[in-house]
Amino acid sequence: MDKHLILSVLSDDRPGVTKRIAELVAKQQGNWLESRLTQLAGKFAGVIRIRVAEERVDDLRNATNALAEQGIRVMVEELQTMAQLDQGRTATFSAVGPDRPGIVLEITQALTQYNINIADLNTNCSSMPYSGEPLFEAEGLLHVPTGTDLDQLAGQLDAIADALGIDIILEESALAQ
Repeated sequence: MDKHLILSVLSDDRPGVTKRIAELVAKQQGNWLESRLTQLAGKFAGVIRIRVAEERVDDLRNATNALAEQGIRVMVEELQTMAQLDQGRTATFSAVGPDRPGIVLEITQALTQYNINIADLNTNCSSMPYSGEPLFEAEGLLHVPTGTDLDQLAGQLDAIADALGIDIILEESALAQ
């Protein structure tokens, strides 16, 4: 029987980190199913979902522990079930404006009130053109429960946007039909 595992990875960013993990998965005859990998501030971080035969899980765990000697930390988590939750509809949001502490907190508090799950979130801080002031940008993919009033949520996000001096756009995804 196969097991689905999540590998959480953190190391200094350098060439070959992904290759070492891919070699480890392949050596255990695992299948790399999906991943989110990124470089942030000189660190390499990511999550990887793999499938591997149950009898190879312990060997895979031992192999990931050995990567620590190379400065690559991998945490292995077994998924108990692959059943999909009722995701209802999907929506996207984007936010842009002057950076300040608390923007992500304000937005996520509003989403949590509606029991919305953030499936993907990307944020970035850069500089505004001409002025050089810090600029915050975010975009996300949301799983919205069936029956959620997106107009009401959009109104709440508009109030947050006004209070923070940023723009927030919420749109239902076309794929949600």
